[in-house]
Amino acid sequence: MCSYNKVNGTFASEHHYLLNEILKDEWGFEGLVVSDWGAVRDRVAALKGGLDWEMPGPQERRVKAVVETVRSGELDEAILDESVRRILNIVFKAKETPKTGTFDIDAHHELAHHIASEGMVLLKNNGLLPLKGQHHITVIGRAAENAHFQGGSSSHIHPTKVAVPFKELQAQTSNSELTYAEDYPTDRSFRQDMIDQAVSLARSADVAVLYIALPTFKESEGYDRTDLDLTEQQVALIKAVSKVQPKTVVVLNNGAPVAMNEWIDDVAAVLEGWMMGQAGGIAIADVLSGKVNPSGKLAETFPLKLSDTPSHINWPGGAGAVSYGEGLFIGYRYYDAKEMPVLFPFGHGLSYTTFAYSNAKASAKTFKDTDGLTVTVDVTNTGEFTGKEIVQVYVHDHKSGLVRPQKELKGFAKVELKPGETKSVSVKLDFRAFAYYHPEYKQWITEDGDFDILIAASAADIRQTLTVTLQSTLSLPCILDKESTVREWLADPRGKAVIGALYTEIETQSRKLFGGADERYGNENAMGMDIMDMMNDMPLVSVLMFQQGALPMPAEEMVAGLLMQAHKME
Repeated sequence: MCSYNKVNGTFASEHHYLLNEILKDEWGFEGLVVSDWGAVRDRVAALKGGLDWEMPGPQERRVKAVVETVRSGELDEAILDESVRRILNIVFKAKETPKTGTFDIDAHHELAHHIASEGMVLLKNNGLLPLKGQHHITVIGRAAENAHFQGGSSSHIHPTKVAVPFKELQAQTSNSELTYAEDYPTDRSFRQDMIDQAVSLARSADVAVLYIALPTFKESEGYDRTDLDLTEQQVALIKAVSKVQPKTVVVLNNGAPVAMNEWIDDVAAVLEGWMMGQAGGIAIADVLSGKVNPSGKLAETFPLKLSDTPSHINWPGGAGAVSYGEGLFIGYRYYDAKEMPVLFPFGHGLSYTTFAYSNAKASAKTFKDTDGLTVTVDVTNTGEFTGKEIVQVYVHDHKSGLVRPQKELKGFAKVELKPGETKSVSVKLDFRAFAYYHPEYKQWITEDGDFDILIAASAADIRQTLTVTLQSTLSLPCILDKESTVREWLADPRGKAVIGALYTEIETQSRKLFGGADERYGNENAMGMDIMDMMNDMPLVSVLMFQQGALPMPAEEMVAGLLMQAHKME
């Protein structure tokens, strides 16, 4: 399905490069491309761009436009035939697929239960969880009785059954008395009476469990969130309950990070339940009761506040354009580069046990990019509960031709360990783990050099570090041009060979031209700067123009000749 927006000025529904050259040709996609509902502006242009099927449709006026452009020769009939072929191919496959059969509803529900259990993330725990021996548990929040297990709008499905969180917790804490209060409304209204009821119940209980779901008027398909906040009612509820009951657990149901600064320090534990699926109510009860030891890790950073996020100053854009100014620096890459504190880092997730990492090894100290590398580390369960740990492997490039993030996640593995047990965990890193996309080469490239292998429990919890040396097997073409800087000439082996002697002369003449060295400034000239730091980042042609009088030919002609020499060496 194509999206609504333009990409670099071209509607995604008409984007020949993305839909044809990348999706269908390079990636070998054999299916059809359908528009998101209402995403097509020009049906003929969309056909040329690779969009096979418009929705909603068919629309008479646009169908006629296609017919007319084919008849006039403006649209090649072969393009239309290809889209028809792709559509009919799916139609025929659908017709051939048997429409009978059954499935095991209970088994599917159990699978949903297992998946939800693996994905729960314990964000905070001061030792209160797992619950044990509490005689009176107060359950607060309408999400306990009305499971918030899926998103809004077209993400809605009809589940075969739904686990009710309150009932599931009740079943697993049968020796405890459970009381319940709804305590926040379905709309934006503020109800102090509901908060007062919750406070009264929480004060007399042994523990309070708050089920807090981000409502669809705050988070849904079809519109962006304008903040990271829970509702005013929910924040007030958490603060009021935790004030009278320090043993408060907050269970969250949401699809993306929420701000917690106003209350995180006052609660004992926070469990991130996400959009938990139809059996998520069981999974939450499993984790709270200790039947399941939580092992999920955050797949995104939880920032302290909205203004900390990478896209904040660029969103929502204006005048028909949005600048994705963060570039490569999304998520933890951005927070690393900014050295910015966060609420919870990427990859964070607590357990009821603890894990130690040791004996990290790489399969080779020096390796070729095509061979890749295998990283192993011993992980030991040093706690009292059986648990699972997700070992994360990040890569840091010591030096690269283009700017790269401080570190990038390149592999991970999950391991289950009994108390005291040690297992060796291996993660394979292939060519792409050390490569980056170079827009001028138009391909993923590797470069010779050293890399740090960071073995971690989260993006902010590096446990072991190895340093290895990569040998690139790529033979890249020369991409020097008339605008290339002196530094780029020197970085290219062919360019360096061509201008090596010339560079020495450039440096000598530049220092003379700009006043020579001054002993008062060490390596700096009389202008108070090292002139070559400036010259190296200027186009070679511009540097030569400063010395035009000493050149045997115009600077432009000289650079053209040097380029010819460099490109002949490929």
